Amino acid sequence: MADNIFLIGFSGTGKSRVARRAARLLGWEAFDMDAEIVRRAGKPIHRIFAEEGEAAFRKLESQLVREVCGKERQVVSTGGGAFVGADNQRLMLQSGLVACLEAQPETVLRRLQECADEDDGTAIRPMLDSKKPLERIRSLKAERQPAYDQAHWPVHTDLLSESEVAREVVKAWHTLGHRLSTARDPDLAAVVTHSSGSYPVLVGWGLVERLGERLLGADLKGPAYLISDDGLYPHHVRRGQQALERSGIATHLYILPKGEHTKSLEMARHIYDWLVGLSAERRHPIVALGGGMVGDLAGFVAATFLRGIPFVQVPTSLLAMVDASIGGKVAVNLPEGRNLVGAFYQPRMVLADVSTLATLGERERREGWAEAIKHGLTLDSELFKAFEGHSAEIMALEPEMTTDVIRRSAAIKARVVTEDEREVDQRVLLNYGHTIGHALEAAAGYGNYLHGEAVSVGMMGAAVISYRMGMIGPEAVERQKELLERFGLPLACPGIDVGAISQAMARDKKVADRAIRWVLLDDIGHAVVRGDVPTSIVDGVLKELTQR
Repeated sequence: MADNIFLIGFSGTGKSRVARRAARLLGWEAFDMDAEIVRRAGKPIHRIFAEEGEAAFRKLESQLVREVCGKERQVVSTGGGAFVGADNQRLMLQSGLVACLEAQPETVLRRLQECADEDDGTAIRPMLDSKKPLERIRSLKAERQPAYDQAHWPVHTDLLSESEVAREVVKAWHTLGHRLSTARDPDLAAVVTHSSGSYPVLVGWGLVERLGERLLGADLKGPAYLISDDGLYPHHVRRGQQALERSGIATHLYILPKGEHTKSLEMARHIYDWLVGLSAERRHPIVALGGGMVGDLAGFVAATFLRGIPFVQVPTSLLAMVDASIGGKVAVNLPEGRNLVGAFYQPRMVLADVSTLATLGERERREGWAEAIKHGLTLDSELFKAFEGHSAEIMALEPEMTTDVIRRSAAIKARVVTEDEREVDQRVLLNYGHTIGHALEAAAGYGNYLHGEAVSVGMMGAAVISYRMGMIGPEAVERQKELLERFGLPLACPGIDVGAISQAMARDKKVADRAIRWVLLDDIGHAVVRGDVPTSIVDGVLKELTQR
């Protein structure tokens, strides 16, 4: 299967313009089949029909479909009848995602009339060349509908702008594209697209052994600068180094002291000196093998050394696999606070080897499940149900089930950061539980609660707030509580000072115009942002969390 998107649908659904917009969002090429046929034939389509007949046009169209399906990374606008032929259907369905742009006949007629008006009547619109154009549209659309129904993903365009339709098409790709690609690459969880390009998120069992192959496949050659911490040395670090060197990639190691205190400007300076001493060049990759601290620090160095060098994330903690390694947020700490100096700098690849979780401590593994469960709570009810139905296998790290839920969770994070690269819109939904969670980490003293543990407490607080705001029922709160308990995560923070939590919340990055933007649930699998939560509700929930 090739990485393509084919837009099918009736005339007037906006395929050509949407293809251009979606291609810009993905960093791909837009290809208009009708425009290419006109270019090759040297005459407009209505003249091809009139002078050579429909059979001649369909022959040109089918030839072009075969050519297009041999390429990749295109958003293809097809003619209204191109998907009707069985051979064309088969080729497109095998060569990419097929999205059908739908519209009611009345909408189609209105749009075609508007286009004719914009063209000052000079364009010939066959659908309008009838005494009863609406009936003709209804009849022909009904004839083609069985073919349109074979598409992977329908988009109903009647009430959407072209930019909104394009975003829906991109959403379809990030939801289904990796599943359609599994025959070619079963480890591909998702593709993140961003303002400068795209990169794959790979999730599988034993992937560190193929690290060198993957780098060469991404056109990243040596020497490589492998950065990790002393908690992973020598076992996983040596595995990574040997995998790189088996592929002919010379590898230099830098081993950091384990712990959040390492993530500082001073340590970044030491790494800069090391890279200078090794004559590192702009094309040489940094490979961050480790948890969130390693990824943040190594990514910050990659973003700033020589104004940016390639960067590969190899997360070995569960928290990093499903969250921190995806999305390009890199940073170091200052004495005044965490992550105060940083950048958005996207990696060239994320490679998560689920087998590395077997060497994590039980507490570290538990905290990571909080972030994965959060993705199900906020954005995917089916993922949440998978955690409910298979918790024993997941906690036991059964390879197939564990890899599946991590792959699905990583795909959710990839989809969200693609839609909102710099955290101004949808990406805020990933902060469910973080308003209270971050404040709890600060109030309790960093390290007393691990990040995932604090987020678990924060999610319970957010769920109760959602309930008291009338957004969800008590059964949703109970389902969340039972699942977090099953994974051994805390539900409260007894003994922590409420005032200290409140003060830390007031300094949170999600505060806008002095009002906290709360991420709350209005159903399992669906989160919203609210800025109207009464202080009395928040104070009551914090009091309950700290007194349990």
